[in-house]
Amino acid sequence: MKADEVIDLIFEEAGDRLVESQTPKPSRVYVTIQREALRDVTKLLIEKLEARYVVGGGTDLREEEQCFLITHIFALDRDGIYIAVHTKAPEDDAQVPSITPIIPGANWSEREIYDMVGVTLEGHPDPRRLIVSDDWPEDLFPLRRDCPHDVEPHSDTAGKQKMKEAPDGSHVVPIGPFFPVLEEPAHFRVFVEGERVVGCDYRGFYSHRGIEKMGCTELTYNQIPFIAERICGICGFVHSTCYCQAVEEAADIEVPARARFIRTVMLELERIHSHMLWMGIAGHIIGFDALLMQTWRMREPLMWLCEEVTGNRKTYGMNLVGGVRRDYTDKAKVETLKVVDELEREWKALLAAIPGDTTLMARLRDMCVLGQEEAMELCVTGPTARGSGLAIDVRVDHPYAAYGEMSAVTKVVATDGDVLARTLVRLQETLMAIDTIREALDKMPDGPLSAEITEDIPPGRQGIGSIEAPRGEVVHWVLTGEENRPARWRVRAPTYANLQTIPAMVTGDTLADVPIGIGSIDPCFACTERLEVVDANSGRVRVYSADELTGRTDGTS
Repeated sequence: MKADEVIDLIFEEAGDRLVESQTPKPSRVYVTIQREALRDVTKLLIEKLEARYVVGGGTDLREEEQCFLITHIFALDRDGIYIAVHTKAPEDDAQVPSITPIIPGANWSEREIYDMVGVTLEGHPDPRRLIVSDDWPEDLFPLRRDCPHDVEPHSDTAGKQKMKEAPDGSHVVPIGPFFPVLEEPAHFRVFVEGERVVGCDYRGFYSHRGIEKMGCTELTYNQIPFIAERICGICGFVHSTCYCQAVEEAADIEVPARARFIRTVMLELERIHSHMLWMGIAGHIIGFDALLMQTWRMREPLMWLCEEVTGNRKTYGMNLVGGVRRDYTDKAKVETLKVVDELEREWKALLAAIPGDTTLMARLRDMCVLGQEEAMELCVTGPTARGSGLAIDVRVDHPYAAYGEMSAVTKVVATDGDVLARTLVRLQETLMAIDTIREALDKMPDGPLSAEITEDIPPGRQGIGSIEAPRGEVVHWVLTGEENRPARWRVRAPTYANLQTIPAMVTGDTLADVPIGIGSIDPCFACTERLEVVDANSGRVRVYSADELTGRTDGTS
């Protein structure tokens, strides 16, 4: 399937409801359709073309066109194509059809569209709030342009969030918002009959930082990479690279080869230390702290290496639109090979030991299974998807940086869909990352570190950046704007997709398995919860009620 063929099929389905189409490069399709055609086009993409839903978002275009722009992004992984489907909702009739009944993975994106820009998703099966706090005013939408980035909203208790009712005969066991093995706040209401889990509801988004809002109101194109790097404390280089790639695509900026290779090396170093960190936390969750201590001991020389190369153990500050700020010296290459050689030796020993460890097998095998069909419907990504037999990996399907020139990168796939499968995928990917680093260092060409940008980036262009982060696919969509900043910057972290699998994953297991089930997707709540506007200068603190902390919905104490 080629980009032009995709547009032809969309035209056959939508007819004169197809307003505009673009194929700026062979791997991108951008179409604008009338909202009445949205469900038909979605069915075409999902059911006939077997596209994968990625993310959706809303943009306030009332100043320019008296409407809201609704964007849904899909991926044709076998063909290496991303498709952005746009539709518009008039300011005086702010609603579009929901596509969640067609593809359940669109659930959160559509709920977020309402929370952020106030466009109603007609026919959505679960239109509860997602992003904004329980007492957020009903008439205030943070990503509308008339909402200041430093707004201090009043509390509106009438809009209190409603949680799902527990099934008859079951009891509610709250996990969170503050839970010892989860480093960030998240609230899971687990429904149990005895020890058996019969359902689950999730309420998150407690750690909002207003990053997307700041990117469209206060920051310039080359300031955003340093903020993007703080979306996630582990995958910071992933997010800054992904953002830069989106802007570079929109502005037709060609990144020098050496910069692309440096980005590849740094991305794989980040993958290794992320997988090692996850392995230690997984051991801690199941009470196997020897695993925590050993993997984090092994990880430390890698962190020292990153500090030597970039000046920081994390948040490297290396990316700018057009390339990188620091070179990878010959001395750094030698030290890198030394560190990964030793790491490979210890990691292979760990990988060989796991199948014979009875404690790990008892806690990981056949636990929190996510079947392939469920994984497809919920649009999961990364090791969570590959552990359920979905052979998707952005490095292979949609090559970026220097991955198109790397022979070491292949898809690591398991089929059992349990915690053990997701664990083994990460362990094997760590070894593959080591091979990729060696190959990238060996092939790295000489040349400049950054493109020379002599003209302003014109407004009205769009770009999609995608990267295979350790947790899965990261996507940044950028719509260029005036004043040297984006008009819209949409971020989709992998946890945003993978968290939606938890109810399906833990149902049928015992309560004791829920923490490792949650942990097995390697959740990062901070990089998922990036949107709500808060005023850090005022020191205003949200106070949670006893009902929220205990998970009670009946008001009893």
